[in-house]
Amino acid sequence: NMNFLPGIWWSLPLVLVWATPPVTSSWWYMGAVGSSRVMCDNVPGLVSRQRQLCRRHPEAMLSIGRGVAAWTAECQHQFRRHRWDCNALERGQRLLSRVLLRSSRESAFVHAISSAGVVFAITRACSQGELKSCSCDPKKKGSAKDSKGHFDWGGCSDNIDYGIKFARAFVDAKERKGKDARALMNLHNNRAGRKAVKRFLKQECKCHGVSGSCTLRTCWLAMADFRKTGDYLWKKYNGAIQVVMNQDGTGFTVANKKFKKPTKNDLVYFESSPDYCIRDRDVGSLGTAGRVCNQTSRGMDSCEVMCCGRGYDTSRVSRMTKCECKFHWCCAVRCQDCLEVVDIHTCKAPKSAAWISRT
Repeated sequence: NMNFLPGIWWSLPLVLVWATPPVTSSWWYMGAVGSSRVMCDNVPGLVSRQRQLCRRHPEAMLSIGRGVAAWTAECQHQFRRHRWDCNALERGQRLLSRVLLRSSRESAFVHAISSAGVVFAITRACSQGELKSCSCDPKKKGSAKDSKGHFDWGGCSDNIDYGIKFARAFVDAKERKGKDARALMNLHNNRAGRKAVKRFLKQECKCHGVSGSCTLRTCWLAMADFRKTGDYLWKKYNGAIQVVMNQDGTGFTVANKKFKKPTKNDLVYFESSPDYCIRDRDVGSLGTAGRVCNQTSRGMDSCEVMCCGRGYDTSRVSRMTKCECKFHWCCAVRCQDCLEVVDIHTCKAPKSAAWISRT
């Protein structure tokens, strides 16, 4: 039996969670307030296996809360220059649930990065002694050998296998109850997220010997910064493969035969994404009105692309910046405060800025 619990440290009253409709992964929105039994029994959308784990092992709540904070921040960082900027997570569950209803590449990324966030958070909590159910990797003991010679396992190796087992058991529980195409898509992308964290597990060593020589080495395995996982999954998002179900309904085949079959590391999706240009509840789009754009860019953050051809407004603002920085021996950098005047470009709103809803 694994010991774990999903928990989100949004500072929202639990009643807000109850008042909103269930979403595909409502464990993202569990509020860390009240008793765990009340919370676990009343958050909508959890399947029985998730509720069992939630009630049985409350000590993992804060760890998962930190994981949710990490993956939402990483999602927003990766999408900061795109029309859909992942901020639907902060604007309410209704918008995010609409995004996730579509089998789009954005949904694929969110499932992958959130699953990765759980792996990262639980693994880190194990290493820091925050959970009763796990500790450092028990398999990393004794002596071993690598390309540099012999070494002893020491310190605390991150227990990544436990983190992966946790994420698979809890996050995948709901999807495993369904056998439809969307469940298979989510399971595939969840697994890709878990594998991405393990991909950047690295061996770190400390040398022992005269004058720091490496006659003796003590080594351990450590996860890389979560940004590496985010950067990797961002590349997978840009190269995500559109698929359709195969004839027997057990897996995928590529929608376009010109593309290669997806591997376990790739992200997959069924539906093309909306353009996210206007406020549209049905697709979870906040639109791009008021978004800052880059007048000189030729990328997704350019004013032409970001503003969807609607044009942009320019305002001149003053701000304080550090300037004339000098290095002083030893060891400080001292700067002056300078007033800088810059032009800020923001996308114009469409003629009708009201929410569009077809339901």
